[in-house]
Amino acid sequence: MAKPRKRREKRNIPKGVAHIQSTFNNTIVTFSDINGNTVCWSASGGEGFKNSRKSTPYAAQLTAESAAKKALDNGMREVEINVKGPGAGRENAIRAIQSAGIKITVIRDTTPVPHNGCRPRKKRRV
Repeated sequence: MAKPRKRREKRNIPKGVAHIQSTFNNTIVTFSDINGNTVCWSASGGEGFKNSRKSTPYAAQLTAESAAKKALDNGMREVEINVKGPGAGRENAIRAIQSAGIKITVIRDTTPVPHNGCRPRKKRRV
């Protein structure tokens, strides 16, 4: 018979880092403590959006709200924000975190920029 599993208790982390990864196809919001250990996360696909709807600003907003709610449950009150990627949901995710009642101290853009590295995708002809 399987051993009963203990429920993980909520940690109290007053200060942390919010990582927003916004690509052309999806938005992922992760809250971590100062050391980088993940506290909670949320992605557009997990919020019920599929296919091209995952990349919309509205999906990013709901994703950030969901992750911020989980972070508030863990006692997070103040965050630094690292934004990575060129996606559509960058600003909406930041606004959603702010409106959830979490104080934002710093916003950093950590998008990786190549020094002429890999060849980019071909331009779309629609």
